[in-house]
Amino acid sequence: MLSTHDIQLFDVRNPDEYQAGHIPDAVNMPLGSLDESLKLSPEDFQQKFAVKAPGKDDDNLVFHCQSGRRSAKALDVARQLGFSRARHYKGGYSEWVEQEGK
Repeated sequence: MLSTHDIQLFDVRNPDEYQAGHIPDAVNMPLGSLDESLKLSPEDFQQKFAVKAPGKDDDNLVFHCQSGRRSAKALDVARQLGFSRARHYKGGYSEWVEQEGK
């Protein structure tokens, strides 16, 4: 999914972590504001994050963090809000850096 860009990838780390390095095309949506962010109207979401709001039935919605803990929490939040097909990248940014050799 990542290589074909058929993914809505949200980085739930803090902004300073995101700025220090992130997966290309990932959108920073810190865990602390995730619930509020996912409840935004599509218009407000687009304005805040400069990407299309995810739909509750989207199967390409993926959360990630540094190593998987926060993204697992993000997945719980998203599923409670009705994003039943959302997923998380368990290895997170740490695994991506290892695999990409960056």
